[in-house]
Amino acid sequence: MDLEQRVADLERRLAALEGAQPTGPRIDGNDFWALNGLKHQLSEAGAPEGGVLYTGSVRLPTGEECAWQMTALTQDLLEDEWTTAAESFAALGHPVRIRLLREILCGRRTAAELAELDEVGTTGQIYHHLRQLTTAGWLHTTGRGRHEVPPARVVPLLTALTTTRP
Repeated sequence: MDLEQRVADLERRLAALEGAQPTGPRIDGNDFWALNGLKHQLSEAGAPEGGVLYTGSVRLPTGEECAWQMTALTQDLLEDEWTTAAESFAALGHPVRIRLLREILCGRRTAAELAELDEVGTTGQIYHHLRQLTTAGWLHTTGRGRHEVPPARVVPLLTALTTTRP
């Protein structure tokens, strides 16, 4: 790689770093506490290509608490077969299904409770959406026709929603 290309790459990286704006509350006065911890862990693990961390501690309106964390190495993510994620993304790609997930997280757990909502369709359509969400792993049934977002999927769901914010 010639010197001009290397300088251009460095300038791009610097601009990206300078433009990065932390969001959310500061913890211990450090905007990038999670990022710095991830970099330290990756360095100790000998993973120079980096990785992704997402984590959350959530109390739902129902009082349920979910704490979850996942780290994935960049190399593993780039080598994965991305088309296998299509079903999961597709399940989230419908406005009614997203609304049903939100309502279930907030405490409406049965198809009858969900059918009381405006603009979610007929009971048959609701069951169709619930089946798609269940097949994709975003929901499971807890018996007696009750549905819930599995605790291990709450933070990933909220993370996916967070990525859509400007």
